[in-house]
Amino acid sequence: MDKVRAKAFVIAAVVFALDRWTKWLIERRVSFADDIRIIPGFFSIVHSENRGVAFGVFNDSESQWRTIMLIALSLIAVVWVAVVVMRSRHLEALLCWAFGLVLGGAAGNLFDRAISGKVTDFLLFYVGSYQWPSFNIADSAIVIGCGLLLLDQLWPKRRTAHVS
Repeated sequence: MDKVRAKAFVIAAVVFALDRWTKWLIERRVSFADDIRIIPGFFSIVHSENRGVAFGVFNDSESQWRTIMLIALSLIAVVWVAVVVMRSRHLEALLCWAFGLVLGGAAGNLFDRAISGKVTDFLLFYVGSYQWPSFNIADSAIVIGCGLLLLDQLWPKRRTAHVS
């Protein structure tokens, strides 16, 4: 395995570890009633649980298949990204970061769902009475990684001139 592919897996491992550590801290030290205001009127640390996917989608579903389906889809995503990284002949730095972030984030949330059927969220951004659903480090890594993947697709590629 070349250095760049190894770097993608190191990024994923760091994201996974940071996600697990922050969730552990929240689960141990922040109650569901706490609202720790970091930037009043904009950002708080809270303790919430999400049985759905990012931003609470499917959280209210009562289907007995919800957790099994989400675990299966997460597992497929983790395996797919890992295979893409392993099979890449040349992984540019931007894609290395993108795949590493997505892989680490997906693995973090997959771990939570497989162990407890839910994901701990704790980052809450809001302005006045408007708020974004709470999320976690894994969600952040996935969104940033997907943004980098999109940026890679929109970024003009350098073409090398072929001499005939």
